[in-house]
Amino acid sequence: MSANDINNLTTVICVTAMVAVMVLMLPWLDRKIASRHGLNLHGGLSSNPDADRLLRIRQRILTLGLAVYMVVFAYLVFFSRTAMTHYSVHVAPLQDLRDAFITDHGFSDVIRRIFSDGFTEAFRNVRLVRPEDVIQFYLNIVVFIPLGYLLPYVFRWCRQRVRMRPALVCFLLSFLVENLQLMSRRGLYDLDDIIANTIGGIIGEFLYISFAYMLTHPAWKDSLHGYQAWRRQALRKTLYSFRRGIAVSRTVLYTAEPDRVMEFYTSRLGFRMVARLRDRETGTQVILLQLGRCQAEFRYDPDRPVPEGQELSFYAAKIPSVRERLQTNGIECSPDFEDPCSRRRGFFFTGPDGTRITIYDAN
Repeated sequence: MSANDINNLTTVICVTAMVAVMVLMLPWLDRKIASRHGLNLHGGLSSNPDADRLLRIRQRILTLGLAVYMVVFAYLVFFSRTAMTHYSVHVAPLQDLRDAFITDHGFSDVIRRIFSDGFTEAFRNVRLVRPEDVIQFYLNIVVFIPLGYLLPYVFRWCRQRVRMRPALVCFLLSFLVENLQLMSRRGLYDLDDIIANTIGGIIGEFLYISFAYMLTHPAWKDSLHGYQAWRRQALRKTLYSFRRGIAVSRTVLYTAEPDRVMEFYTSRLGFRMVARLRDRETGTQVILLQLGRCQAEFRYDPDRPVPEGQELSFYAAKIPSVRERLQTNGIECSPDFEDPCSRRRGFFFTGPDGTRITIYDAN
């Protein structure tokens, strides 16, 4: 084994070890510290009265860790290199990886023999002649595993579509990097790098789902079993196949003071008025308000009393900031509580007509 091979092998071992330590240690340490300080990491009520501040510190530390990774990554792909005198482009997908191996009868024969003779016999005549190309492809995979792993760990936006968004961000970032390298001539524009980086992002998000999420969310098994039981039943139900098209929820409430409803929900809470209709003969009014994807329909009927116990519920990120904004606008809020069904943290306040408006933590 040559000195160059030893250096390449050392690099592979070091990079793999660092990624493995991050994947294994981060969620374990995160859960350990959260448990010690009484912090709830999955949206429920924390036992520590100073939990909001500590959770903000946790978020900043995780964001800082991701920023450090991005700085190191930028140094490796840009600033550690000198500009070349010419542009270099390689767009043949996986050509270098195929050229790293040779076989007596071609790879089509290898694939055929896998099914006829088994893996051992099929790969007996395959020889590795350019290990540096394999190592380069492997390192391009490994270097993006932390990104695919940390994106859902740090950002709620990535957690919401964890099977798609982290990999998509990794692909777009890799595509951007390759183009910047081409324009600055600090490296080779290589389609294989984009493929390998995207594979690394997919592996990273899979590791987050299969390890980090399970470790930091102790109730994942009950949630999974409940989802599987529901899915088995729902497959035979009428609306299951249309579930992706059902996005907007509308709540119908009754009011005795339509003008006060307009002032409270639009001026103080930030709803948008979609429509306001009035039947001149009966005097009935309908006010349709919208906030995000949630619509609230308020009906004023002079001949119908307002029912008691009306409720309106929302999900929102950054619960402490929402509470602070409400209190700044003169709206009194309840103490935090944990919903017994969803185990989510929330609080409520009272709107016009005695309507209880509850806001739950979306994290």
